[in-house]
Amino acid sequence: MSFSAPSPVAAVTPAPGRSVLVVEDDPIVAEVVVSYLRSRGHAAALVADGLSAVARVRDNRPDLILLDRMLPGVDGLEVCRRIRAFTDVPVIILTALGEEADRIDGLEAGADDYLVKPFSPRELMLRVDAVLRRTTAPFEPQAVVVEGVFRLDVSQREISVEGRRLVLTVREFDLLAFLIRHPDQVFRREELLKAVWEWEVGDLSTVTVHVRRLREKVEADPAAPVHLLTVWGVGYRFVPDAAVAA
Repeated sequence: MSFSAPSPVAAVTPAPGRSVLVVEDDPIVAEVVVSYLRSRGHAAALVADGLSAVARVRDNRPDLILLDRMLPGVDGLEVCRRIRAFTDVPVIILTALGEEADRIDGLEAGADDYLVKPFSPRELMLRVDAVLRRTTAPFEPQAVVVEGVFRLDVSQREISVEGRRLVLTVREFDLLAFLIRHPDQVFRREELLKAVWEWEVGDLSTVTVHVRRLREKVEADPAAPVHLLTVWGVGYRFVPDAAVAA
């Protein structure tokens, strides 16, 4: 793969230095990515295959994983699935496969974000900083929000439904937290992409996949949702109390 010409990244306020695991078998790509991460103050570690990545995450959980999809042996999608079985650490998939179906595969495997190769180092750092900012959000005065059967604890980044704590990825939490704060409002996918992912433009299927994943964790019957509703031709609406939706 090739990188686009590097651009300065100083205009973007980075998240405080964090630990980032880079899983990439191309030594040139790996060197550039690790170099830019370290220039931003992050502690970057590198592994070149999927099995080593899973073992590394299990033994020493990083704050973020940059995961190449095309890896020798166990590919990036399977690595993501295995990691999701024991941790919610944020994952950004780096992929040369830019078709919508390929991007959806990555999101369905549990990735929080994806970036299609070739990409500029600046774009990568923007994505990294956006994800890390979400996991280091400052304490808010209204730290606990209760809407119907949902309880959102902002400071602990926890959401529970009828007392049951949900296990969510970073983006799943961000999306559901946003909806909990705006009950009964209808949002277009473009609006959710901007509010939650901080993307001005992007693949709208990203929102669709995350809503589907949330339904599997929130709804008693994901095929007949009562909380995360589709408003056909418009977008999505969150109903905190199922009785209201009946």
